Amino acid sequence: MRIVFKKNLIRAYIILCIPVLAYGQAPMNDSLQQKRLKPLLITSGAVYATSMVGLGSLWYSDFERQSFRFFNDNKEWKQIDKAGHFYSAFHISKSSFKLLKWSGLPERKAIFWGTISSFLALTPIEVFDGFSSGFGASIGDIAANTLGGALFFAQYRIWNETRIHPKYYFRRSNYAALRPELLGSNLGEELLKDYNAQEYWLSFDLSRFNAKIPKWINLSFGYGASGMVFANDQQNKQNGFNPRRHYFIGIDIDLNEYHSKSKIINTILYFINMVRIPGPTLELSDKELKAHFIY
Repeated sequence: MRIVFKKNLIRAYIILCIPVLAYGQAPMNDSLQQKRLKPLLITSGAVYATSMVGLGSLWYSDFERQSFRFFNDNKEWKQIDKAGHFYSAFHISKSSFKLLKWSGLPERKAIFWGTISSFLALTPIEVFDGFSSGFGASIGDIAANTLGGALFFAQYRIWNETRIHPKYYFRRSNYAALRPELLGSNLGEELLKDYNAQEYWLSFDLSRFNAKIPKWINLSFGYGASGMVFANDQQNKQNGFNPRRHYFIGIDIDLNEYHSKSKIINTILYFINMVRIPGPTLELSDKELKAHFIY
């Protein structure tokens, strides 16, 4: 079983660092770009190097080194962790692209280097895992990372905008209390550790496909799972739990359609839009269909 909490904390830290690193790819062809990029390039390089050193020496030092190996965890946690990798890679790519474009990089290059930034952020974790006796590199994680970046890249190359938005949703479960050391002992830990409480959605901006459809309203498809106190189904069933998948279709609100004169408000809305806003939803689980007025 993979230890997920500290690993996810490290991933979250690197996610914050890499968009800054991406600035260093922009050309310095005028004074404005030089003023923006020079300090950012120095800072981003230092932050990235520090995060890599910390990743290797602080966390992975607890485990013995081994020859590089892969670890197949594709059947664990109903693949909710893979959905998390997909989600992270997409948003690292998109955030990096926006920063690069702001810095003056031509759009095509910003799209390319924005996508590459998710690879730079997430791949080192798998490399370190591969050499650590406590883990092993996951092909499933690498595939999910690649698909998340690819979804961003494909949309901007085809439509020059985002029409399909991966979103995150969290609803606290009762399972964390049964194994708090693994699933979280408080709300902050559960946000990262409790896969019973996490859902991942793809929100489709219908107005971008058909101008007659009102803006703000998206159609979203979600996936989640529950009944998981152990990583695999066999252990859960042996201990009396019922691991099951949940599928959703519902209405979502697209905050990207709102643009304020305030850059701060626009930035806040950008991050809020990474989360699925509750709305009317249909849920399918265990061949049972439920309708939720607000979910």
